[in-house]
Formats: sequence, C-alpha cells, structure tokens
Amino acid sequence: MIDAYLDHLRVERRLADHTLESYGRDLRALAEYAAGAGRPPEALDRVTLEAFVRQQRTRGLSPRSVARMVATLRGFYKFLVLDRRLDHSPADDLTPPRAWPALPKFLSLEEVDTLIAQPDVTTPLGIRDRAMIELLYATGVRVSELVGVRMSDLHLDEQYMTCVGKGNKERLIPIGEQAAHWIRRYHREARPQLVRAVRSARGVREVLFVNARGGALTRVGFWKILKRHGRKAGLPRTLSPHVVRHSFATHLLERGADLRAIQMMLGHADLSTTQIYTHVLEARLRAVYDRFHPRA
Repeated sequence: MIDAYLDHLRVERRLADHTLESYGRDLRALAEYAAGAGRPPEALDRVTLEAFVRQQRTRGLSPRSVARMVATLRGFYKFLVLDRRLDHSPADDLTPPRAWPALPKFLSLEEVDTLIAQPDVTTPLGIRDRAMIELLYATGVRVSELVGVRMSDLHLDEQYMTCVGKGNKERLIPIGEQAAHWIRRYHREARPQLVRAVRSARGVREVLFVNARGGALTRVGFWKILKRHGRKAGLPRTLSPHVVRHSFATHLLERGADLRAIQMMLGHADLSTTQIYTHVLEARLRAVYDRFHPRA
C-alpha cells in the first residue's frame, strides 16, 4: 500500500523526486513501527499514530520534519480511504507535538573576551569597534538602540545609560567600568577624527557612533563589523548582535542576578520573554550532570 501511494504521488500528483524520497522515508519509518506493533500500517489507530509521532520527536527529528511526517500520514490514510481500503482515516486531525522552544545562542566568557580583544585599538575605527562591543556586552541593548546612542544618554561617572526602546519606553541600564573607559577614549580620541572627515557634521552631531566616513552608523553596518571581528576570533558564523545580547543576560543569570532586573535591563515587556534564559541554565545543568555524575 505504501508503494501504491508513492506511485500515486509520482504519477497523479507529479511530485518532485526529492519530495517523494522524503515521503518514502516517513512511510518506511511508519511501516517499521507498525511491524514492531505486529500490525500492518493500514491497521493502526489514532492512539498508535500519536505514539509514533511522539517517538519520532524524541529521537531527535526536528519540529519541521515531524510536521512534514504528519502531513505524509494524513495523505497516506486519505489515499487508503479513497481507495476503499479503510472506512475512515485515523490521521484526519492528527497534529504534530508542540515544538520545544528554541534556546537562544550565546557566547562563553572566554569567547566574549576573545571577541572584545579583536579590534585594533591603535586606529580610530578599532577604538570605535572596541567601545561598541564593550557597550553592547555591558548593557545587552538591541542593535538599533546601540547605533542610536547619543552622548547625552550616557552618564559615565555614575556608570549608567538611559535607553528608549520598543514602545518608546525609557529604561536605565548600568554600565561597567571597562565600557565607560572605552567610550571615553573613543569620544576623546577617535570620534573627532572620524567626524572631521566630512564637511558637515549635521545629523551626526548627536549620534555617538559614526562610520568610517563620519556619518551615522547603521544596524547593518555594525552587524558587518561584528561579523568581521567574529571571524577573526574564530567564533561561530551565527554570531550576531543578538547573540551578544543573549550572552549578557545568560552570564548575569548564571551569577545570580534577579530575573526581573534582567527583564528591566533588556526592555522586555513581559517576564515570560526573559524566562527563556532559565531554560538555558537548565539545559547546561543537565549537560554538566550527564558528563560528570558517575551514575548518570
């Protein structure tokens, strides 16, 4: 019956070869599962199909692959009904299990240190890059908030900054000594040289971070800067400003910071958004336990 269904898809539906391969792989897994239950695939009921789908998920199949498999099962059993092999389909309203939340990617402390050390601080652009990365990791701000920072937003002696984020909401974020030091150095030594490169500084007079031509730095511009330094540091290709933001939150939580305080610093409207970082710690704890416990 599986071969007949695949022939139907090939001849009647004219599906592409790679799609047929995926359907065939799904249905072979179903046949193997059915054989283990001592029944042919067409004799499986709804409860058994649900158990089969759950098994595929626990074996590491991605949510997208499981969703495709469920669609394959629906089509297969609908074909059996149309072919009068079954009176009704047990997979009519079969749904894939809810996808597990994707854990945010973040850097280790050693990777952060390596990244921060990449800019060449003997040049104005290197000083700018170092100041931006230091500020990003020190505050966890969004990239749009970072490139829009004005000197008037920074209170370096008191070591905090004001930030207007989503929903036009203002929040206060502490700044560490290292970030404050590099911002001062950039503002004193590097920014004047970069801004001097343009005839008119109108439009960048208030913005702290500028590009190589003295204009306002964009989100895409900083993303490229960060990726370049990440490649030099040998960091994963997934590095992005948001990964540094995740690292900021995860490292604070690992050292005992209050979740609601982290929520305020990140500018999350809902605490449930911030709670994803507790899953990061749970996953790491499980990995440490499995690796080191003698009877794990």
